[in-house]
Amino acid sequence: MEGAACAVARIGPDGPWVGFAPSIDDGYALVVGGTDAGPRRNPASSDDLLALATIYFDESLDAPPDELAATLGDIGSLVRHVAEHEADPDGRQLLAEAVDAVDDGLAVDVTIARLGLALGDGVDAAARIRDRVNELLGAP
Repeated sequence: MEGAACAVARIGPDGPWVGFAPSIDDGYALVVGGTDAGPRRNPASSDDLLALATIYFDESLDAPPDELAATLGDIGSLVRHVAEHEADPDGRQLLAEAVDAVDDGLAVDVTIARLGLALGDGVDAAARIRDRVNELLGAP
C-alpha cells in the first residue's frame, strides 16, 4: 500500500498541489493532486525530492493545502532518505550537511544553500518541479 501524500506547494493560487509520498519499494513518489483526474503519482528521483525540500524552505511556489502540508519532520525524513541512498562520497557529504541543516533547524538561507549545493549548482528547484508537474499532468 502506498503512503499518504504530503503537499509541499501549489502551482499557482488555485492550481494543483505537488508533494511526495512513501512508496512500497522503499522510495518516494512525486504526487500531484487537486486535479479533476485525482492524484497522480510517479517515482521521484533524488533531484525531485531535493527540489521539493528546497521549495519547502524557500517558499518560491504558493502554499499547499493546510490539511496536506508537509511538516519539518517530513522534510527531514525525505532529505535523510536521499542521503542514505547516495552512492557518490562527495554527494553523500553534501547531503549530510543538508540533513544537519534541516535537523538542527539552521537559518532558512543556510538550509536552502546546503540543499542547493546537494541539488546541483544553478538548478532552479521551482522550475524543475513545475516541469515535473506538467509531465505528470500531460501539459505542454
